[in-house]
Amino acid sequence: MVQWTDAERAAIKSLWGKIDVGEIGPQALCRLLIVYPWTQRHFSNFGDISTNAAILGNDKVAAHGKTVMGGLDRAVKNMDDIKNAYTLLSQKHSEQIHVDPDNFRLLAECISVCVGAKFGPKVFNADAQEAWQKFLAVVVSALGRQYH
Repeated sequence: MVQWTDAERAAIKSLWGKIDVGEIGPQALCRLLIVYPWTQRHFSNFGDISTNAAILGNDKVAAHGKTVMGGLDRAVKNMDDIKNAYTLLSQKHSEQIHVDPDNFRLLAECISVCVGAKFGPKVFNADAQEAWQKFLAVVVSALGRQYH
């Protein structure tokens, strides 16, 4: 079990309260698909994602980005049991979708970049970034837990 300090909990909850999942989610998923093009293989049913412009303008990419980012709400609400909160989602990505678990880490990095770019150093300062990245690392670990 992860140990959270009161300051970490406060930083994560404060930052989460400022995040617009409909903005950050699509940005982060687009960034993932553009910067790490091999991740596109999991989104073949999303239509045209053959160019950066196609990815950025793809409604299915944007909708899934919002869904993924919104899914972090489960972790915020279950900070003391993130591992179990993501069991079914981990199983789905492992057994049905066959996502490389390292892709979760890559997406977490993209999310952090988008959050940092949105809020800047006054909100996303060193302490907030440290807590946020610890939080995302725990989520990534939970998502990769059901892999064999």
